[in-house]
Amino acid sequence: MDESPSWFRKLLTWKDPAEEGQPIVQKGQCAEKEKSCYASINGGETADASCVPCASTASRGSVTCPTCQGTGRIPREQEEQLVALIPYGDQRLKPRRTKLYVTITVAVCLLTTCLMMYFLFPRSIAVVPAGLNASAISFDNSSYAIILNMTNMLNVTNNNFYMVRVAQLAIEVLHKALVIGKNTAMTHLDIPPLQGAQILYTISSRILDNNTYNICTWSRIKVHNVLLHIQGTLTCSYLSHSEQLAFESYQYVDCRGNATLPGGSLRRS
Repeated sequence: MDESPSWFRKLLTWKDPAEEGQPIVQKGQCAEKEKSCYASINGGETADASCVPCASTASRGSVTCPTCQGTGRIPREQEEQLVALIPYGDQRLKPRRTKLYVTITVAVCLLTTCLMMYFLFPRSIAVVPAGLNASAISFDNSSYAIILNMTNMLNVTNNNFYMVRVAQLAIEVLHKALVIGKNTAMTHLDIPPLQGAQILYTISSRILDNNTYNICTWSRIKVHNVLLHIQGTLTCSYLSHSEQLAFESYQYVDCRGNATLPGGSLRRS
């Protein structure tokens, strides 16, 4: 009973010595299936997915690619079906100096942003009244009125790193809280970056006050000054943005005769 199974097993495992050197898979049979040895990404045929490429018996140091047959090219119709396998230790899967490149990119972006904010950040535009440049006085004895024509100076300073355009200038002259003169001028003046400009504007005023008329016409009075309150609005535009700048000043005007102020000193004509 114990010897029968062992004899039966020897009979099943016996091989012909002439067939021991022959490969299990025939060479022609393997060559026919070389093109279908790689798995498909869309799960094509399961029978060919587990096929193992055959090694050449002539050259055991290299294996011919079963897909391209050593030509380095694959059929265009198999372009969307084949998968390229890359070893885990391949250098192409290990990016070099990634942290360095990311750090440099972030630093350059931050530096560019800071520079843009520094140069494009809006700064103040200084508007300073510079006083009287010239004046012309006349009297209307019938209505006891004083007609005053003045030319004043206005200094505008651009503190920005871009050009500023002065579009409009609106002026009001008040005497004893009453508006005695108005003027609106379109200047269209361009002020370069970090520079200033001077604007000359002329305004006509008419004072209807008996006391002021007497002060200006009496010869017994040595000082003939009239206090005027000048206020205005300067409209500027820059970087597609418009801004109104308000200013005001108090100014004494000699109402006895005409006067000019060339070179910073007051002279009478």
